[in-house]
Formats: sequence, C-alpha cells, structure tokens
Amino acid sequence: MQRKPPSSPFEAQRKAAQRAALNALRRARRSAEKAGVSLSEWEGEFIDSVSERVKTHGRAFGDPELGAPGQALSALQGRKLKEIAAKARGEEPKRRWGRKGRE
Repeated sequence: MQRKPPSSPFEAQRKAAQRAALNALRRARRSAEKAGVSLSEWEGEFIDSVSERVKTHGRAFGDPELGAPGQALSALQGRKLKEIAAKARGEEPKRRWGRKGRE
C-alpha cells in the first residue's frame, strides 16, 4: 500500500510533531505508573486533556501566538510535560524562579 504524499510541505512536519507530543504524553504517564509515582489529580487531568486536544485538533492550544507553527504543544505545555516526566523519574524539580538560598 502506497502512502499519498502530504498535501503541503509542512503537513508532514505537523503530523510528526503531533505524533511526538502524543508519544511524550504516553511515555510520561507510563513511566510514572512503572515507577510507582502517583501523579496529582491536576497532572493526570493535564495529560488527559492535552492528549485529547492533540488527537482531536492536531495541537493543544488555540492561540497561534502561544506556540511555534507546526508544533503540537505550546512552550508552557512542553515545560509542564517535562516537569511531570522528571517527577515520574524521581528527580527533584528544578528551581526556575525566585532567589537561590532563601527558603
């Protein structure tokens, strides 16, 4: 069975970004389950809702200014997904904001 060529040059890139985002979401959930790390209710809902929006619409954000063209996740969604994946691996979250040394 032959595949039909993409309708535009960016179509293949968009589909690849969509598959990569869905795989990353599945990988984060699987690694958390395998490691026995319980995700918070919010994190579980985040993974479910983002994967549903990517499957339905091809991307998880509505405003084109929130993400790069051809990407399935916005910059903030990608960052949150990385934080969830790090939590699933058992790593401490990286401090990104605030002053160091003050507790």
